[in-house]
Amino acid sequence: MIRTIYIIILIYFALGGMGFYLINRRKTPETARESYVKFGTYFLIINVIFFSIVLHTMAFRFLTILIILAGFIELSTLFVRAGRNHTLFFTWSLFIYSAFSVLFFIFGSGSRDQILFAFLVLSIFDSFSQISGQLWGHHKLIPQISPGKTWEGLLGGVLVSLFSAWLLRDLIRDTMTVPIIFTIGILAFAFLGDLFSSVYKRRYRVKDFNRLIPGHGGFLDRFDSLIAGGAWVALCSLII
Repeated sequence: MIRTIYIIILIYFALGGMGFYLINRRKTPETARESYVKFGTYFLIINVIFFSIVLHTMAFRFLTILIILAGFIELSTLFVRAGRNHTLFFTWSLFIYSAFSVLFFIFGSGSRDQILFAFLVLSIFDSFSQISGQLWGHHKLIPQISPGKTWEGLLGGVLVSLFSAWLLRDLIRDTMTVPIIFTIGILAFAFLGDLFSSVYKRRYRVKDFNRLIPGHGGFLDRFDSLIAGGAWVALCSLII
């Protein structure tokens, strides 16, 4: 089962690579190079997290702690760099992030198959939302908050994710929820997590939290949807 899933991941990356090639043909060499660096870094991140889940979930729990701490540092550092402005906004943001972080930590203590299902669906949603948006996106979704997001990108990410959830449905055969409903909740929370990061950066007038991860705008830029989507899974486990 795990070998089959990894083959599916590689097929998705091959399709994603083709998408990035088509996208980058229209860009300058420098911009295209940055895009390929982002794609390569993302491939490494996906592999690290995937194998941390399938080999020993304790490794993934350790990663959840690192991701949570990195997020707190990025939120606080940006607040300080901005001259400690918008203190009330920062306080509420920290409170919301703390709530999601607690649930994300609980998510990291769940069953291997449930973690793997959520992680794969989230990763596919992130990737194909971006690819669909850059290939076919024309109608802005929320330009005042995140100018790059389009309705076409969102629709493409959702459709590919729902199809992938169907392919991976055996991973959550023991869950108490219907796979599609479970998946829709994951995607909704993932979108909210990404929106939270965009609102925060917009308030402090920056494009990225930092450039520590090549091609990405920081740990929260890379893991905001994973934190929020994982929070939904934990919430389901606690309530149902």
